[in-house]
Amino acid sequence: MEHPSDVAQAGCVSRRRRAARGVRASPRRLAGLLTGAICLGLSANAVPAHPAAFSIEEVMQAPFPSSLVAAHGAKAVAWVFDDRGCRNIWVADAAHGMRGRAVTTFTGDDGFNIGELAFAPDAQLLAFTRGGSLEDDRPANTDSSAEGPTPREVWVVASAGGAARRVHAGHSPAFSPDGSRLVFVDGPRIWSYAAGGAGAPQTLLVDEGQVASATFSPDGRRLAFVSVRSRHSLIGVYDFATQRIAWLSPSLDQDSSPAFAPSGSEIAFIRVPTEDVPIFVTRRSGQPWSIRVADVQTGAGKRVWVAAAGAGSVFQPTQSEQNLLWTQHDRLVFPWEKTGWLQLYAVAAGGVGSAAPLTSGRFEVAHISLSPDRSRVVYSSNQDDRDRLHVWCVDPDHGRPLRAGSDPAIEDAPQSSADGTLYALRSDATEPLAPVMLAAGRWQSLAPGSVPPSFPQAQLVAPASVSFPARDGQSAYGQIFVPRHEGAGRHAAILFFHGGPEREMLLGFHPMDAYSFMYALNQYFVAEGYVVLSVNYRGGSGYGIEFREAPGLAAGGASELNDLLGAIAYLKGRADVDAHRIGTWGGSYGGLMTALGLARASSDIAAGVDYAGLYNWATFLKAIGLPASPEATHLALESSPVATIDAWKSPVLVVQADDDRDVPFSQSAELIEALRAHHIEHDEMILPNEIHNLSRYASWISFFHAADQFFGQRLQSSAAGASRQ
Repeated sequence: MEHPSDVAQAGCVSRRRRAARGVRASPRRLAGLLTGAICLGLSANAVPAHPAAFSIEEVMQAPFPSSLVAAHGAKAVAWVFDDRGCRNIWVADAAHGMRGRAVTTFTGDDGFNIGELAFAPDAQLLAFTRGGSLEDDRPANTDSSAEGPTPREVWVVASAGGAARRVHAGHSPAFSPDGSRLVFVDGPRIWSYAAGGAGAPQTLLVDEGQVASATFSPDGRRLAFVSVRSRHSLIGVYDFATQRIAWLSPSLDQDSSPAFAPSGSEIAFIRVPTEDVPIFVTRRSGQPWSIRVADVQTGAGKRVWVAAAGAGSVFQPTQSEQNLLWTQHDRLVFPWEKTGWLQLYAVAAGGVGSAAPLTSGRFEVAHISLSPDRSRVVYSSNQDDRDRLHVWCVDPDHGRPLRAGSDPAIEDAPQSSADGTLYALRSDATEPLAPVMLAAGRWQSLAPGSVPPSFPQAQLVAPASVSFPARDGQSAYGQIFVPRHEGAGRHAAILFFHGGPEREMLLGFHPMDAYSFMYALNQYFVAEGYVVLSVNYRGGSGYGIEFREAPGLAAGGASELNDLLGAIAYLKGRADVDAHRIGTWGGSYGGLMTALGLARASSDIAAGVDYAGLYNWATFLKAIGLPASPEATHLALESSPVATIDAWKSPVLVVQADDDRDVPFSQSAELIEALRAHHIEHDEMILPNEIHNLSRYASWISFFHAADQFFGQRLQSSAAGASRQ
C-alpha cells in the first residue's frame, strides 16, 4: 500500500495551492518546510502535535461486523466481517459452541461489499448479496477492474462452510418456509431458484415498476412484493398455484413494509400519501400516513389506523428495513412520532381501539425486529443514555420494556433466534464493534480473538458527552475527546461533523461502518495531541422531532450553522484549546457543514477537510431532478457555502469519490472552480471508481492519511488564525 507522502506522485492528489507565497516543492520537501515553519511559529503555551502512539492502520485494523441476522429455525447467527476491505460471512451456532468462524473464503481488498444475509429455515444454507455497490442497480467498478463493473449478485454458501456459489445477478434473497426455493430481485424481475442448486434460476414475474423487496407468506404459498413506480408504490401478492398477482388496495400513494398475518390470509402495510413537497427543508406535519390490512386473495382492504394531525403525521421510519410487525396475537407494531419522539405503538389488526404506546419517554427507537414466534419485539434505543444505544425487549400484548443486559456500552441491531437467544452488535469507547449474544444476563463475544493484539485499545480515550449553546440559543450536543496525560497548554482542535444529517454520533465505535472508521480517525487525532469535538447538530436523529426538523434547516435557511458557530465558541472557551488552531472535517452532509463553516467562519477555522460535501443547494437539487420555485431556489442558494465564497479564506482539502451516487461529483467540481477563481488555497484528492460510502480499505487509508497530513501542515502554527484576518 502506498504511503500518504507518495499519494501525490501516484496521481491521486492534485495540489492547487493558490497562496501568495507561491511555494513550489515536492510533497515530502513541502512537508519538511512546513514542519520547520511550524516549530518556529509556536507560541509559548501552545502544545504542538506529536507522533501518535499508534498508526492509522493500527486503529483501523479491527474487523467491522455488519448485517447481523439470526436463524429462525435453529440457534445460529451470521454476520459479515470486513477485515481491512476483505469481507467474509461468519457463523456462530450451537453445534460449534456459539464460537464464530468464517464460512466464505473471499480474499483481498477488492471493493466487493457483502450484505442482505438470509438463513434457510433449517439454517444449513445462507444466501447473500455481493457487489461493488449494494446501494442501487447500477454496477460499480470499485476495484478498477479492467473487465469493467460488476452488478450486484446473489450467492449461496453452506453454513458449515465450503465453496460459495454464485446464483445470478440480483439482490434481496429470501428462502421459502420449506427451504426448497430461493427468490431474489433484479430490477423489475423476481427470480426463483431451487435452493439445492439444481437447474438455473427461472423468472417468476416481471413487474411494470422496480421490485424493492419480496416476502414469503408463512405457508409459502404466496409472495408479497413492493413495486416502486414513478410516483407511487404498490403491494402485490403473487400466488404460486395460480401464477396470478393480486394488488392490495392500490392507490396513488406510497405503500411499503408488507407484513403477513400468522395465518397468511391477510397483509398489513404502511401507506404514505404522495405529496409534492420540497426535500431538505423542515417538515413537521403533512397529510397523515396510515396502516391498512388487505385480503391476499381479493386485494380488498381497509384502513385500520391513521396518524393524528400535527407531530407524527409525516411517517418517520426506524433504521430497520421493516417498520411494521404483525404479532402472534394479531397486533400491529409500528413507530410513531406523536409525542415528538420516535416510539413504538401497537394497534389491533382488526382496527378496534386506539394505538397503545409500547415505549414512552424522551428518547428514540433505532432498530426493531420480531422474535421468530412473534411473541416479543426486540429493539434498540437511547433510552436513559443519550449518547449510547441499548437493546430492549417488550411483550406487545402486555408488560413493560426490559433492558437486555446492563453493560455501560453500546448495543444495536438486535436479533432473536428460535430459542429466544438475543444477539447484537456491541462496542464502547475503546473497544471496536463486535457481534455478541446475551447469556446469563451479560453480553458475550461471538468472535473472541478476532481483534488483532496490536489494536491500540489501551491508548484510546473515552470521550465525554457535552452540550453547549448554539449561536441562536438552542442546545447543541456532541462528544469531546481530550488527549491523554497532557500537561498545561493549549492544543490545536478539530471539529467533526457526521453525515446524513439524520445520524447521531455516540460515545464509542459506531454501528455504521463509515462512522466507526471516522471515530477511529478522531481517536488518532487525539493521540497526536488534538482536542476533538464531534458535533451532533440539528437535523440529526436521537434528540426528537424538534431537533431533527428544526426551523430553517438545510436548503431552507441553513439554521444548522448556528450549531457549528456554537461549537466554535465552545472550543474557543476551553482553557486547553488554542483558538487560532481550530480545524474542521466531515463527510457527505458533514462535508457540507465543513464547507459552510469555512465560508461563514473562516476567521475562526484554520483549515478544513471536506469529503463528498455539498456546495450549492440549488444546483444539487436540480442535479437530482427536483426543480424548485424561484423563491425556493434563491433561498437554497443563500443557504449554501457558495453564497459567501468571498469570505472563505482558509485552506481546504477536497476529497471526492468519482462514482458517487449520493452527492453528484459536480458539487466538488463546482467548489474547486470557485476556490480557484477566488485564489483560495486548496488540495484535491479524487478516488477513481469509488462510491459514496468508500468500498475499499485502501481508499479510507489514503483519505485519512491525506487528512492527517493536511491538518498537520496547517494547524500547528499559533499564528494560523491571525494570518487570515
